[in-house]
Amino acid sequence: MVVVRWKSLLQPGWLALTLVVFGFAVTCYTVLAPWQFERHEDRKAQNDAVSTSFTEQPRPLGEVLPDGRPPGPDTEWRRVVVEGTYLPEHEVVARLRTVQGQPAFEVLTPLRTTSGRIVLIDRGYLRPDNGDVPPYAAPPGGTVRVEARVRGDETDPQHRDAFADASTQGKLHAYTIDSRTVSRASGLDISPGYLVLTEGQPGVLGALPLPTLEAGPYFSYALQWVAFGSMAIIGWAYFTVRELKPGGALSEERQGAPRRKSVAEMLAEDDAAEEAAREAERAERAADEGSAEGAPRGKTSESTVGGGQSHTDASRS
Repeated sequence: MVVVRWKSLLQPGWLALTLVVFGFAVTCYTVLAPWQFERHEDRKAQNDAVSTSFTEQPRPLGEVLPDGRPPGPDTEWRRVVVEGTYLPEHEVVARLRTVQGQPAFEVLTPLRTTSGRIVLIDRGYLRPDNGDVPPYAAPPGGTVRVEARVRGDETDPQHRDAFADASTQGKLHAYTIDSRTVSRASGLDISPGYLVLTEGQPGVLGALPLPTLEAGPYFSYALQWVAFGSMAIIGWAYFTVRELKPGGALSEERQGAPRRKSVAEMLAEDDAAEEAAREAERAERAADEGSAEGAPRGKTSESTVGGGQSHTDASRS
């Protein structure tokens, strides 16, 4: 019968390993997996909103977003109709954008509606010309009626304002599409959020493509993090039981026994044994060579002695 002594689990090394394993598992369960589940839900909500916008008829902006109400999950991507006048003198270019995997600029132009409300219109994208904004058409003058999709403001973590310098040819540039940034730069009272023009609308440049309706890998990523956390705990339990058995590193029978050698120590001992064997082989080879060199000298002396004896015998004769 296996006697398990749980007090052996209080060894410092095993406590440290336990802390690391359970810390990793808790992080998987409470941070990493929920993060991926949340991304999956966000993508699903976006896909549902885009799909719904294909079948719904455009509605007046005032019905979808009453004055002062920011876009939310229930209004994002909804199609709206706006009537008003463009304000190109307050135009801002959004830089460092990516459209269909390629760098782009997006042109943001405020529009004053017939009711007096000011909204920000994303007129579409432009491809850079040697890194600069290429020439593009100004928005039409006078009153226009446009159809667009509702989008929420982006947020710049660094809270950078729009700027203009020699690198922008004196035109205002911004790092995000944010009605608040354009409002500060222009001094206009712009409603929260912005509107993206659809294909064929007055003032549109390169119409922005809609996002692909794919769920993405987020749900599978979340399940993977759950699996990683579970495998860490299962592995810890397996090795704990194995090491608590007689002869294991945590059993009391092994407390006074010599420590088991690590793989590195065993490899070092093997290298030392091989080196000692090579040294012995070299010493034996050297001894053999010395014996070989001494053998001819003995034979020469023998011949000399034999020759001397022959000469003496000849004299006597």
